[in-house]
Amino acid sequence: MQENEEPELMFYQKVGELFFAIAAADKIVREEEYESLRKLVVSHWKNLESSENEFGTKEAHKIEIIFEWLDHEQANAQECYEGFRDYYEAHPELFTNQRKQLILKTANAIANSFSKKNKAELMMLSKLKLLLEEGR
Repeated sequence: MQENEEPELMFYQKVGELFFAIAAADKIVREEEYESLRKLVVSHWKNLESSENEFGTKEAHKIEIIFEWLDHEQANAQECYEGFRDYYEAHPELFTNQRKQLILKTANAIANSFSKKNKAELMMLSKLKLLLEEGR
């Protein structure tokens, strides 16, 4: 993950970090959370924009790739959330209302995918909602 990339190129990476943070808020990332993310990437994120990488793959797939990599590396959920927050605050112009709504929808779906939302997930979702609403 390189911070010196163009802000737009980093968008899906940072969103992947956020979704990992939501899933890992309770210290365990479950298969149901992976599945919720996969479904929403295919059904919503891929259709949001037409951007593709040099291999012809939709950029939205970065979300899943980063999510899986962070889980494999056992990344810290709070640090991932803070990385997303810092990116959001530095580049608010990239966060259209449509993108914000889809971020909240996806984050909630991940949190609801296994035994509904727990306390750690609820706290992180609340912080995310406040963050995204401040910029409206």
